Amino acid sequence: MNFKEIHIGQLIEKRVSEKEIEVTRIGKFLNCTESAITEMYKSKDLSTEILLRWSKLLEYDFFRIYSQHLLLYAPSNNSSNQNRVKGKKPSLLPVFRKNIYTKEVVLFILEMITSGEKTKSQIIVEYRIPKTTLDNWINKYKI
Repeated sequence: MNFKEIHIGQLIEKRVSEKEIEVTRIGKFLNCTESAITEMYKSKDLSTEILLRWSKLLEYDFFRIYSQHLLLYAPSNNSSNQNRVKGKKPSLLPVFRKNIYTKEVVLFILEMITSGEKTKSQIIVEYRIPKTTLDNWINKYKI
């Protein structure tokens, strides 16, 4: 899975194929035509409302794909420290304590190390993964 370039329509189409759901059922659930469904498969992005409906129908959290992208490619943001330094008010949005790495992300990171694409040091710096966490993954998956 390439978490850098996400084409959500293709991923939805793969999941539909895996679940063997008929187009008529999809159309009824999403309240749309077969041609609209085909257009969604071709779309690189979809509205969150539509993506939520697809997630429910296909019993798969498509939003997690975007969360993994953020874990790997978005700049680190320690908002509590930044707010104090810049004198801004704390956000009213929920603050999540900890990054959650899925098995796919862990395997993606470890594959870069085993293939020689990146070193452990590069992974630690580029993806902000603590050294102890990376070492634990290496020991757990025996690479």
